[in-house]
Amino acid sequence: MSELRSSVGSGASALKLAEPWSSSFMERWYVLAMMCLVYALSIADRYVVSTVLDPIRHDLHLSNLGVSLLTGMAFGVFYIVLGFPLSWLIDRYNRRKIVAVCLVLWSVMTALCGQARTSLQFFLARVGVTIGEAGGTPGANSLLSDYFPATRRAMALTVFSLGAPIGAWLGYNVAGVIADQYGWRAVFYALGIPGVLAGLAVWLTVREPQRGCLDSGVDGLAPSVKSTMRFMWQQRSAVHTMMGTAVCALWGWGLMFWTPTFLQRTYHMTVGQAGDVTQNMHLWGGGLATLATGWLMSRGTMADARRIVWLLAAGVAVATVASGVVFWTRDLAVAKAMLWIFIPAIYFYIGPGFGLLNNLAPCRMRAMFCAMVLFLANLGNLVITPNVIGALADWFLRYQLTEADALRLAMLCIVPTGLWAAAHLYLAARDIIADQERARDFP
Repeated sequence: MSELRSSVGSGASALKLAEPWSSSFMERWYVLAMMCLVYALSIADRYVVSTVLDPIRHDLHLSNLGVSLLTGMAFGVFYIVLGFPLSWLIDRYNRRKIVAVCLVLWSVMTALCGQARTSLQFFLARVGVTIGEAGGTPGANSLLSDYFPATRRAMALTVFSLGAPIGAWLGYNVAGVIADQYGWRAVFYALGIPGVLAGLAVWLTVREPQRGCLDSGVDGLAPSVKSTMRFMWQQRSAVHTMMGTAVCALWGWGLMFWTPTFLQRTYHMTVGQAGDVTQNMHLWGGGLATLATGWLMSRGTMADARRIVWLLAAGVAVATVASGVVFWTRDLAVAKAMLWIFIPAIYFYIGPGFGLLNNLAPCRMRAMFCAMVLFLANLGNLVITPNVIGALADWFLRYQLTEADALRLAMLCIVPTGLWAAAHLYLAARDIIADQERARDFP
């Protein structure tokens, strides 16, 4: 009898597991809003240091290269190393819990940055921020890919990427106002504490979806890291898309790391005044660019992925020219006009890039694909570009230049990399249709 009950119970359990997973319209958009908030806090906590770079440099007695190593390198190196093991966990375990724990952790460590009295203390706090943030974006991407079908995924991940301009506005502009009024340390408290509450909300209100429930394939065991990397390398359009978006980050976000300091030095502004110059460009320019891109992604004409990468390549090429004018001119009015092109452009490629990669990866490989592009992007915009600019600025100072002119020349050396990014995005179009089919048919 007990065996019969056990058999019936097992059968009932199997039937329950076999029931299709579903979510309502409201739930999908609620989860999208929560993941957008996670991304916004991630961007704000990541880039707030560039807003208060000079105050930190003076307070901790650092050179240009020293402050970039402390703020960018400390974050970037650990981020790119930890991204892969955390993404391995995300592809196998409960993503909602991982995202929530990561958000709470990095928010607590952000607040602790404000307590740092030495370079070592600040370094350790930034490492703690890194440990948390390395799991946030891959986890959010993987979750959203199981709430929105492939045909709506690029649109959903473009809305998700609204977190970037919102987070940048918080990190660059709200932070600038706080820094002018209360000092640079207060900025980290103001950003860290709300993040803890948001992490608790994710844990309590977001539901873990069934993996692959909206794709044609079935959810099986996650492939090994070696198998994932082999498949990724075979997806030539995915490699070009990763490289294109990563170099976009090296160019655009790398230059933005030093842009507040450039404005402060070149036009003799305070932290808050430099924030006033760019705040509408981030919040409204970046936000509208992201929404417009999302609207375009939802059009039937953009069902062909080749048109998406062609559009991205053209936009990045135009914005590269604008970025060169920003750091060449000595006219603030001209610089502002070009910043209205350059700053929105560093947002519009994010959502389509994530959406394309999710369609080029089987469901159990998405977090690892995301980790790879984040590895390359953060290597560029947090490790390479800030430190190259800092080192070049220190080197140009040997030639009796002012700090403002030394920084200007250093930043102009990075500008042409935008054309490198555009070339990769253009080349992705050659194989992207076939590669999407291969991902859908895997294994």
